[in-house]
Amino acid sequence: MDRFEPRRSLRDGHRMTLYSWGNPRHFPRLPPPARRYFDVAPGNDVTRVMAECHWQPRPWEHVTLLALHGLNGSSDAHYMRGLAAKAFARGMNVVRLNQRNCGDTEQLSAGLFHSGLTADAALVLHELTEVDGIRAIAVAGYSLGGNLALKLAGEYGAHAPRALVGVAAVSPIIEISQCTRALERRENVLYQWNFVKDLKRRMRRKARCHPGAFDLSRLSGIRTVRAFDEMYTAPHFGFRDAEDYYHRASAMRVVDRVRVPALIIASEDDPFVPSRPFHDPKITRNPHIDLRLCAHGGHCGFVGEKTSSDDDGYWAENQIVAFVERHATPEIADFRLQISD
Repeated sequence: MDRFEPRRSLRDGHRMTLYSWGNPRHFPRLPPPARRYFDVAPGNDVTRVMAECHWQPRPWEHVTLLALHGLNGSSDAHYMRGLAAKAFARGMNVVRLNQRNCGDTEQLSAGLFHSGLTADAALVLHELTEVDGIRAIAVAGYSLGGNLALKLAGEYGAHAPRALVGVAAVSPIIEISQCTRALERRENVLYQWNFVKDLKRRMRRKARCHPGAFDLSRLSGIRTVRAFDEMYTAPHFGFRDAEDYYHRASAMRVVDRVRVPALIIASEDDPFVPSRPFHDPKITRNPHIDLRLCAHGGHCGFVGEKTSSDDDGYWAENQIVAFVERHATPEIADFRLQISD
C-alpha cells in the first residue's frame, strides 16, 4: 500500500514518535550478522567504521542495502534491524553501518562525526563494489542518515557509481538548522534532553579512549544540541560556527542535483523535522525524487495497522524494500544473464 494510514491510536505525531522509539521489537528470522570493519581514511589506522552485515549465499548476485542510522543511533537501532529483516527476507544483502563513534566504536576513530559526512558511506560503497564485487547497491537512511543518503546522491550528481541503484530517506533532517530550532521548542524538551544526554555520554566515552584530545570542562553546562555543535562539532571540522555547519552539512544544498532514483518519506506532524523544506521546488520538481509527504507518521515512526500475521505495521520499512526491489531488479537480472552466458 503506497498511502500511509497510521494506527488509530498513533495519529498524533508525538505519540507516534515515542511509540516507535520505545516499542520493543524482535526479529527472530534475521540471522546473526557478520562484523565488518572499513578503513574510511586511507593511511590512518585509527579511523575505521564497523558494520553488521547479513549476506545471502553468493552475495554478488543480490542487491545490497546499505543502511544508515540517525543521531545517537547505531546498527542496533530497531528501525535498522526492522529494515534489515524485511530486506533480507526478500533476498537482499544488508550492511547496517555504524557512523563514527556509534555502536560502542569510539576507539576506532580519533575524530568526531557530523551530519553531512558522506565520505565514509561513499568509501564503504566503493569497497563493496570494487572489493566484494557487488553489482547493485541502494542506500537507505533514517533522520540524520536520511540526510546523508540524499546528500551523497546529490554530491554524486550525474556521476553516481553505476552500482548505486537508488537512495531512500525517512524523516531526513535536510535543513539541519530548522530541525535544531524546532528541537528548542518547549513541547520538544524530552527529545532535546535525550539527544543531549547521549551526545554528552558519547563525548565522555570518546575522551576516555583518547585522553587529552578533547576539552570536557564545559560539557556539563551544555543543554541543547546547538550548544554541543557550537562547542565541539563545528570547531572540530573547521566550520565557522554551528550555523555554518548546519548550512553546509544539509542535503538541501545539493538535493536538486540528485540523478538516481530517490525515495523520501516524511510527515507533516514530525515534532522536530519541519515539513516546509519538502515543499521546495528543489525536491518537488526533481523527476528523480519520489516524495511521500504524509499527514501523519511522526519522526521515523510510520506505524500502521497490521494487515497480516507477517506484517508488523512498520510501513516505511516495507516501502523502502519495495523501492529497492523495483530499481535493482533490472540491474541484477542483467548481471545474472551475463554470468550465465
